[in-house]
Amino acid sequence: MFKFIHAADIHLDSPLRGLEQYEGAPVHEIRDAARRALANLVDLAIDQQVAFVLIAGDLYDGDWRDYNTGLYFVDQIRRLREADIPLYLISGNHDAANRMTRTLRMPENVTFFSADAPETALLPDLGIAIHGQSFATAAVYDDLSERYPAAKSGCLNIGMLHTCATGREGHDRYAPCSIEGLKAKGYDYWALGHIHIREVLSHQPIIAFSGNIQGRHIRETGPKGCLLVTVNDDQSLQTEFRALDVLRWDVASLDVSKSQGVDDVLNRVATEIESCHGKAAGRLLALRIELTGETAAHRDLHAQKHHWTNEIRSLAIDVGKGDVWIEKVKLRTSDPVARSTLNNIPDDAIGELASLFDQARTDTSRLVELEFDFSDVVKKLPAELKMLARPDDPEWLREILAEAEPLLLSRLTGSLLVI
Repeated sequence: MFKFIHAADIHLDSPLRGLEQYEGAPVHEIRDAARRALANLVDLAIDQQVAFVLIAGDLYDGDWRDYNTGLYFVDQIRRLREADIPLYLISGNHDAANRMTRTLRMPENVTFFSADAPETALLPDLGIAIHGQSFATAAVYDDLSERYPAAKSGCLNIGMLHTCATGREGHDRYAPCSIEGLKAKGYDYWALGHIHIREVLSHQPIIAFSGNIQGRHIRETGPKGCLLVTVNDDQSLQTEFRALDVLRWDVASLDVSKSQGVDDVLNRVATEIESCHGKAAGRLLALRIELTGETAAHRDLHAQKHHWTNEIRSLAIDVGKGDVWIEKVKLRTSDPVARSTLNNIPDDAIGELASLFDQARTDTSRLVELEFDFSDVVKKLPAELKMLARPDDPEWLREILAEAEPLLLSRLTGSLLVI
């Protein structure tokens, strides 16, 4: 019996542009997270005394800004070498051969598969054959797996492939392949990379995406890490997920429709933050709060969004003991009382405004028909706010409308909450 690690999509020193736009963002911790997650990967390999480590593409996030990225990686691989653990690598779309202009000599425990054609590395002492091919260019649209050799007789065969497989939302369709095609090769395990969500496509044989080892933004939520694979004496395989991330991204969506006021909403938010903090198991948590539902607190929340957002950030500091950062607060609530009242007076100015807001939320192109030009507004914003404006993004427009309506109606009706 022995073990190996299947990891992918390290994205070491990913630039993560625009973090400075987020108020209170732990910029250094986020930028350093991929390095620390890689160190955790090495720690796990040494602790578990694995036979080898596989990284199925996108070790790097593109060409290095300087040599420090490569030097850090070499230092971590040195630790594996000292533990007699070999590393097998393929490049993906982010670190394809034609994207990397800087290189460093790798320690002798590293095998880097060519981009020219599939290669096979044999581990005779273990009876293992590892097959792999790197990306030659950033955009590969051919099914690379078609050229992989048939399974080597008498060996446990492992294929390494950077691929979209049958395609996944949010990921470019690079090196597409079919599950049936992978199975036809006769391999015992396919170690896939490129898709950042952990997923097992087949159990017999095992065809799996390990996901990335560290979430980089709010669209990569939940535990991130690698697959620890046990090869039993009868050559059966078992996989176990091991978390490696040091900073976790999460979204807490709360239906506050039963809340009677802002204090009630804040109490529910505090409870949710405490729960999410506990699930992060001691990691720094980047948390988005989304409030939904019809609630009596709607007008107060929207009329003073900046204030209540900072109240929630204050709760996070207190409840999370400094380990929770609120990435964003999204208000998707509505006011049942105000809406029903306004609907009863459709002929006056307030009723007409409410109707226009409804139309614009349903179809943001209605703003163009109303000859509303966002460019004039954006020009008047401070430089730091201009960067946040996205007038061509329907989702951003809906958020702005959701904030503008209660603020405008509160001013018109004289019920603006004063803080």
